Amino acid sequence: MNFDEFGLSDAILQAIRESGYETPTPIQAQAIPVALMGRDILGCAQTGTGKTASFVLPMIEALSTGRSRARMPRALILEPTRELAAQVAENFEKYGKHLKLTHALLIGGEFMTEQLKTLERGVDVLIATPGRLIDMYERGKIMMSDVKIFVIDESDRMLDMGFIPDVEKIASRLPSLRQTMLFSATMPPEIKRLADQFLMNPKTISVAPPASPAETVEQRKIFCQARDKRTVLRQLMRAEEIVNAIVFCNRKRDIDVLVKSLVTSGFNAAALHGDMAQYLRTETLAKFKSGEIDILIASDVAARGLDIVTVGHVFNFDVPYHPDDYVHRIGRTGRAGRSGKSFTLVTDDDAKSIAGIERLIKRDIPELKLSDVAGGRSAEDAGPTEAAEDERPSRPRRERSARSGERSERGERGKRRSSKTAEAVEAPEAAEAEAAPEPVEAEAAAPVEPPAPPAPAKPARAAKPARAARPSPRREQSDRQDSRDAPARGRQGFRTEHPADIPGPQSFGEDNTPAFLLRPTRKVAASQAS
Repeated sequence: MNFDEFGLSDAILQAIRESGYETPTPIQAQAIPVALMGRDILGCAQTGTGKTASFVLPMIEALSTGRSRARMPRALILEPTRELAAQVAENFEKYGKHLKLTHALLIGGEFMTEQLKTLERGVDVLIATPGRLIDMYERGKIMMSDVKIFVIDESDRMLDMGFIPDVEKIASRLPSLRQTMLFSATMPPEIKRLADQFLMNPKTISVAPPASPAETVEQRKIFCQARDKRTVLRQLMRAEEIVNAIVFCNRKRDIDVLVKSLVTSGFNAAALHGDMAQYLRTETLAKFKSGEIDILIASDVAARGLDIVTVGHVFNFDVPYHPDDYVHRIGRTGRAGRSGKSFTLVTDDDAKSIAGIERLIKRDIPELKLSDVAGGRSAEDAGPTEAAEDERPSRPRRERSARSGERSERGERGKRRSSKTAEAVEAPEAAEAEAAPEPVEAEAAAPVEPPAPPAPAKPARAAKPARAARPSPRREQSDRQDSRDAPARGRQGFRTEHPADIPGPQSFGEDNTPAFLLRPTRKVAASQAS
């Protein structure tokens, strides 16, 4: 079977041939004819099998007739991550370049002004992430009453990221008469419930068992200690002929540490995780696709939908927490029928997780011995940069032991000094006796000189007057405490109560009485005159 048998237009077939595709994949061979009929589809296929073209090609064919209107897209595609949304937009441009169809990319991390201008001009296909789409809809910048085709891509990833409530909210605002297609690599019960809620008599298409890895990927696991994981990873990378490789970590902080370690060892590596700015993520991914970056250290944000054919190796620096993520991680290699390799570093704490992965894929992952990696090269045979890096954790311990030895030596010297000082204090007389010279007897013939007259005594200086003693801080504090304990004053400044120990008002005395108080008043003067 080839693409000519699907009944696609000549413009689409020409774009497919220019892209280098001749034979459709199994999921494309089953999904494209059903999608062209307008039926709902529930597609389940392993990653890397061409699910994107399964809904992009029939969507372009259905939208080739008609005209878009401002702020009213005719088709809506929901993607869980920004990178996957950008990749679907690239596929739409590649397959629809000979048709006059427009599309818009509505994702977070970019300026909303440019996106609004694109929506105002009118678009046929809107590719969006759930968060930014809901934000635009609640602002009244977009209307979804004209959506004819609705696609939910990587629905199991949306379930893991907590987007299912947002998807339900978006689907409830779409017109009831529409075509809905749901694609996923795994089919957990929650996705099955979502399909039963929004799909009408869907055609279930499953070309591979759920959560099965691609057969073109050679899988290996390596048991090692947690402290030796970086050394083992460097040995693996030097033993393999790497063109492009992706290293997956569970935690974002480990990504930056691992990037610095690989760059120091001479590898061309860069980081990609959700805490990076959107323009940095886009720039890093573009450099990785063009070959400027050989190794991409990423979180699970890069585990879904990234279609980079040149990726030949996948390294699981950390065993994923969920077994389904393992299938998506190793699915970044071995795409489009190519071969690939995946290596997983397993520690003692990962026994339960690796057992869950093997139960999911229903096979045992072959073990690769450390002695078989690069001829069993040890850390002593590594370069000076790697050896110095591996010895970094033990260097502070040696420094601490050296410092403790110096402190112990200083303590012993101090004890010796203190013992010598104590001996000198206990026997001061003996020391003076040993240091003093023996008396010499005076010669008889030597004349005796008379004693010198005493020097005149200097007149004694007058004693300075004693300075007034400053009150101690403790007394000042007590005085302040007494002032706090004194009775409160009234509103006019007078005391409201008089304790018994406060003396009454004192008189001026006869000699100190002012003269104006001794003058007689008018009544007194009139009585004296009468």
